[in-house]
Amino acid sequence: MDLQLSGKNAVILGGTRGIGRAIAETLAAEGANVAVCARNADQVAEAVEALRKTGVKATGKSVDIMDGSALKAWIEEVAVELGGIDILVSNAGAMAQGGDPASWEQNFKLDVLGMVNAFDAAKPSLLKAAQATGDASFVIIASVSAAEADNGSSYGPIKAALIHFAKGLARQYAGKHLRTNVVSPGTVYFEGGVWHMVEKNLPEMFKGAMERNPMGRMATPQDVANAAVFLSSPVSSFTSGVNLLVDGAISRRVNF
Repeated sequence: MDLQLSGKNAVILGGTRGIGRAIAETLAAEGANVAVCARNADQVAEAVEALRKTGVKATGKSVDIMDGSALKAWIEEVAVELGGIDILVSNAGAMAQGGDPASWEQNFKLDVLGMVNAFDAAKPSLLKAAQATGDASFVIIASVSAAEADNGSSYGPIKAALIHFAKGLARQYAGKHLRTNVVSPGTVYFEGGVWHMVEKNLPEMFKGAMERNPMGRMATPQDVANAAVFLSSPVSSFTSGVNLLVDGAISRRVNF
Protein backbone atom coordinates (compact mmCIF):
# COMPACT_ATOMS: atom_id res chain seq x y z
CA MET A 1 0.00 0.00 0.00
CA ASP A 2 1.24 3.47 -0.88
CA LEU A 3 0.81 5.58 2.24
CA GLN A 4 1.13 8.78 0.18
CA LEU A 5 3.87 10.11 2.47
CA SER A 6 6.50 10.92 -0.14
CA GLY A 7 7.56 14.57 0.21
CA LYS A 8 5.64 15.11 3.46
CA ASN A 9 7.44 16.83 6.34
CA ALA A 10 7.28 15.18 9.77
CA VAL A 11 8.45 16.28 13.23
CA ILE A 12 9.04 13.61 15.89
CA LEU A 13 9.61 14.46 19.55
CA GLY A 14 11.93 11.93 21.17
CA GLY A 15 12.93 10.53 17.79
CA THR A 16 16.40 9.11 18.41
CA ARG A 17 15.71 5.71 20.00
CA GLY A 18 12.99 3.18 20.68
CA ILE A 19 9.51 3.94 19.37
CA GLY A 20 10.38 7.45 18.21
CA ARG A 21 13.37 6.26 16.21
CA ALA A 22 11.30 3.52 14.58
CA ILE A 23 8.65 6.09 13.64
CA ALA A 24 11.27 8.41 12.13
CA GLU A 25 12.87 5.57 10.17
CA THR A 26 9.52 4.29 8.90
CA LEU A 27 8.42 7.74 7.79
CA ALA A 28 11.74 8.23 6.00
CA ALA A 29 11.41 4.84 4.32
CA GLU A 30 8.05 6.04 2.97
CA GLY A 31 9.73 9.14 1.53
CA ALA A 32 8.87 11.70 4.21
CA ASN A 33 11.36 14.32 5.34
CA VAL A 34 11.94 14.10 9.08
CA ALA A 35 13.02 16.29 11.99
CA VAL A 36 13.85 14.73 15.35
CA CYS A 37 14.69 16.10 18.76
CA ALA A 38 15.92 14.62 22.03
CA ARG A 39 18.12 15.77 24.89
CA ASN A 40 21.24 13.79 23.92
CA ALA A 41 23.07 15.73 21.20
CA ASP A 42 25.20 12.75 20.13
CA GLN A 43 22.13 10.58 19.67
CA VAL A 44 20.45 13.32 17.65
CA ALA A 45 23.49 13.67 15.38
CA GLU A 46 23.67 9.89 14.84
CA ALA A 47 19.96 9.65 14.06
CA VAL A 48 20.03 12.54 11.60
CA GLU A 49 23.03 11.09 9.77
CA ALA A 50 21.35 7.69 9.48
CA LEU A 51 18.06 9.19 8.30
CA ARG A 52 19.78 11.28 5.64
CA LYS A 53 21.28 8.11 4.18
CA THR A 54 17.78 7.02 3.20
CA GLY A 55 17.67 9.89 0.71
CA VAL A 56 15.24 12.22 2.48
CA LYS A 57 15.83 15.56 4.15
CA ALA A 58 16.58 15.06 7.82
CA THR A 59 17.35 17.51 10.57
CA GLY A 60 17.49 17.47 14.34
CA LYS A 61 18.52 19.28 17.48
CA SER A 62 19.20 18.67 21.14
CA VAL A 63 16.11 20.10 22.86
CA ASP A 64 14.84 19.88 26.42
CA ILE A 65 11.15 19.24 25.76
CA MET A 66 10.29 20.62 29.21
CA ASP A 67 11.69 23.97 28.04
CA GLY A 68 8.61 25.23 26.25
CA SER A 69 10.29 28.23 24.64
CA ALA A 70 13.17 26.16 23.28
CA LEU A 71 10.81 23.49 21.94
CA LYS A 72 8.58 26.01 20.20
CA ALA A 73 11.56 27.81 18.70
CA TRP A 74 12.95 24.57 17.30
CA ILE A 75 9.65 23.54 15.71
CA GLU A 76 9.33 26.96 14.11
CA GLU A 77 12.88 26.59 12.76
CA VAL A 78 12.02 23.18 11.32
CA ALA A 79 8.96 24.58 9.56
CA VAL A 80 11.22 27.08 7.77
CA GLU A 81 14.01 24.58 7.05
CA LEU A 82 11.75 21.86 5.63
CA GLY A 83 9.26 24.24 4.04
CA GLY A 84 6.32 23.29 6.23
CA ILE A 85 5.04 20.60 8.59
CA ASP A 86 2.47 17.98 7.57
CA ILE A 87 2.88 15.57 10.49
CA LEU A 88 3.66 16.04 14.18
CA VAL A 89 4.37 13.06 16.44
CA SER A 90 4.53 13.57 20.21
CA ASN A 91 6.44 10.57 21.50
CA ALA A 92 8.56 11.84 24.39
CA GLY A 93 7.65 10.69 27.89
CA ALA A 94 9.12 11.10 31.36
CA MET A 95 8.20 7.53 32.43
CA ALA A 96 8.02 8.53 36.11
CA GLN A 97 6.04 5.80 37.91
CA GLY A 98 5.53 7.28 41.36
CA GLY A 99 2.48 8.91 42.87
CA ASP A 100 4.50 11.57 44.68
CA PRO A 101 4.30 15.26 43.68
CA ALA A 102 7.70 15.18 41.96
CA SER A 103 6.62 12.31 39.68
CA TRP A 104 3.35 14.04 38.84
CA GLU A 105 5.20 17.23 38.01
CA GLN A 106 7.79 15.48 35.85
CA ASN A 107 5.19 13.54 33.87
CA PHE A 108 2.99 16.59 33.46
CA LYS A 109 5.77 18.90 32.29
CA LEU A 110 7.21 16.47 29.75
CA ASP A 111 4.26 14.40 28.55
CA VAL A 112 1.44 16.94 28.71
CA LEU A 113 3.02 20.38 28.41
CA GLY A 114 5.59 19.08 25.92
CA MET A 115 2.73 17.86 23.73
CA VAL A 116 0.74 21.07 24.16
CA ASN A 117 3.70 23.33 23.38
CA ALA A 118 4.68 21.24 20.35
CA PHE A 119 1.18 21.36 18.93
CA ASP A 120 0.89 25.08 19.61
CA ALA A 121 4.11 25.74 17.69
CA ALA A 122 3.30 23.38 14.81
CA LYS A 123 -0.38 24.29 14.47
CA PRO A 124 0.00 27.15 11.95
CA SER A 125 2.08 24.92 9.67
CA LEU A 126 -0.24 21.94 10.12
CA LEU A 127 -3.30 24.02 9.28
CA LYS A 128 -1.55 25.47 6.24
CA ALA A 129 -0.64 21.98 5.03
CA ALA A 130 -4.18 20.75 5.63
CA GLN A 131 -5.60 23.63 3.62
CA ALA A 132 -3.17 23.02 0.77
CA THR A 133 -3.38 19.22 0.55
CA GLY A 134 -6.57 18.27 2.38
CA ASP A 135 -4.85 16.48 5.25
CA ALA A 136 -2.44 17.06 8.14
CA SER A 137 -1.86 14.86 11.17
CA PHE A 138 -0.96 14.97 14.84
CA VAL A 139 -0.16 11.59 16.44
CA ILE A 140 0.36 11.17 20.18
CA ILE A 141 1.99 8.13 21.76
CA ALA A 142 0.25 7.30 25.05
CA SER A 143 -0.02 3.93 26.81
CA VAL A 144 -2.39 1.10 27.63
CA SER A 145 -1.72 2.19 31.23
CA ALA A 146 -4.17 5.04 30.68
CA ALA A 147 -6.97 2.56 31.41
CA GLU A 148 -5.15 0.06 33.62
CA ALA A 149 -4.46 0.67 37.32
CA ASP A 150 -2.76 -1.34 40.06
CA ASN A 151 -1.68 1.52 42.33
CA GLY A 152 -1.79 5.29 42.70
CA SER A 153 0.85 6.06 40.09
CA SER A 154 0.90 9.33 38.15
CA TYR A 155 1.90 7.58 34.91
CA GLY A 156 -1.48 6.20 33.83
CA PRO A 157 -3.55 9.31 34.58
CA ILE A 158 -1.10 11.48 32.66
CA LYS A 159 -1.40 9.18 29.63
CA ALA A 160 -5.19 9.34 29.99
CA ALA A 161 -4.99 13.13 29.79
CA LEU A 162 -3.23 12.85 26.43
CA ILE A 163 -6.04 10.71 25.04
CA HIS A 164 -8.76 13.06 26.28
CA PHE A 165 -6.99 16.10 24.82
CA ALA A 166 -6.51 14.29 21.50
CA LYS A 167 -10.24 13.66 21.17
CA GLY A 168 -10.95 17.33 21.80
CA LEU A 169 -8.44 18.41 19.15
CA ALA A 170 -9.88 15.90 16.69
CA ARG A 171 -13.33 17.40 17.09
CA GLN A 172 -12.10 20.97 17.11
CA TYR A 173 -10.09 20.76 13.88
CA ALA A 174 -12.02 18.12 11.91
CA GLY A 175 -13.51 20.76 9.64
CA LYS A 176 -10.04 22.01 8.79
CA HIS A 177 -8.78 18.48 7.98
CA LEU A 178 -6.21 18.50 10.77
CA ARG A 179 -6.51 15.07 12.40
CA THR A 180 -5.39 13.96 15.86
CA ASN A 181 -5.01 10.32 16.85
CA VAL A 182 -3.38 8.33 19.65
CA VAL A 183 -1.41 5.10 19.64
CA SER A 184 -1.32 3.34 23.01
CA PRO A 185 1.33 0.62 23.28
CA GLY A 186 1.42 -2.15 25.82
CA THR A 187 4.81 -3.45 26.94
CA VAL A 188 7.55 -2.55 24.44
CA TYR A 189 10.97 -4.19 24.45
CA PHE A 190 14.16 -2.84 22.90
CA GLU A 191 17.80 -2.75 23.91
CA GLY A 192 18.36 0.07 26.37
CA GLY A 193 14.64 0.49 26.98
CA VAL A 194 12.70 0.17 30.23
CA TRP A 195 11.81 -3.50 29.84
CA HIS A 196 15.37 -4.36 28.84
CA MET A 197 16.52 -2.77 32.10
CA VAL A 198 13.84 -4.68 34.02
CA GLU A 199 14.97 -7.92 32.39
CA LYS A 200 18.55 -7.30 33.52
CA ASN A 201 17.85 -6.01 37.01
CA LEU A 202 14.47 -7.44 38.04
CA PRO A 203 14.19 -10.80 36.26
CA GLU A 204 11.18 -12.00 38.26
CA MET A 205 9.26 -8.85 37.45
CA PHE A 206 10.16 -9.28 33.79
CA LYS A 207 9.04 -12.90 33.86
CA GLY A 208 5.69 -11.85 35.29
CA ALA A 209 5.25 -9.19 32.62
CA MET A 210 5.99 -11.69 29.88
CA GLU A 211 3.46 -14.12 31.34
CA ARG A 212 0.77 -11.43 31.16
CA ASN A 213 1.32 -11.02 27.40
CA PRO A 214 -1.10 -13.41 25.61
CA MET A 215 1.11 -13.43 22.50
CA GLY A 216 4.11 -14.57 24.51
CA ARG A 217 6.19 -11.55 23.62
CA MET A 218 6.37 -7.79 24.03
CA ALA A 219 5.94 -5.32 21.21
CA THR A 220 8.88 -4.12 19.19
CA PRO A 221 9.24 -0.39 18.47
CA GLN A 222 8.42 -1.24 14.86
CA ASP A 223 5.05 -2.70 15.88
CA VAL A 224 4.11 0.67 17.36
CA ALA A 225 5.70 2.68 14.55
CA ASN A 226 3.66 0.86 11.92
CA ALA A 227 0.44 1.97 13.60
CA ALA A 228 1.63 5.54 14.17
CA VAL A 229 2.84 6.01 10.58
CA PHE A 230 -0.39 4.58 9.17
CA LEU A 231 -2.47 7.00 11.25
CA SER A 232 -0.21 9.90 10.25
CA SER A 233 -0.63 9.19 6.55
CA PRO A 234 -3.21 10.54 4.10
CA VAL A 235 -4.63 7.03 3.63
CA SER A 236 -6.08 7.52 7.13
CA SER A 237 -7.65 10.84 6.17
CA PHE A 238 -11.07 9.94 7.64
CA THR A 239 -9.67 8.61 10.91
CA SER A 240 -9.48 11.15 13.71
CA GLY A 241 -9.96 10.98 17.47
CA VAL A 242 -9.10 7.29 17.72
CA ASN A 243 -7.03 5.68 20.48
CA LEU A 244 -5.42 2.67 18.80
CA LEU A 245 -4.16 0.00 21.19
CA VAL A 246 -1.04 -1.85 20.10
CA ASP A 247 -0.82 -4.13 23.11
CA GLY A 248 -0.99 -7.73 21.89
CA ALA A 249 -4.33 -8.11 23.71
CA ILE A 250 -2.74 -7.59 27.15
CA SER A 251 -5.61 -5.32 28.18
CA ARG A 252 -8.92 -6.91 29.17
CA ARG A 253 -11.37 -4.10 28.51
CA VAL A 254 -13.74 -4.05 25.56
CA ASN A 255 -13.28 -0.96 23.39
CA PHE A 256 -16.79 -0.05 22.27
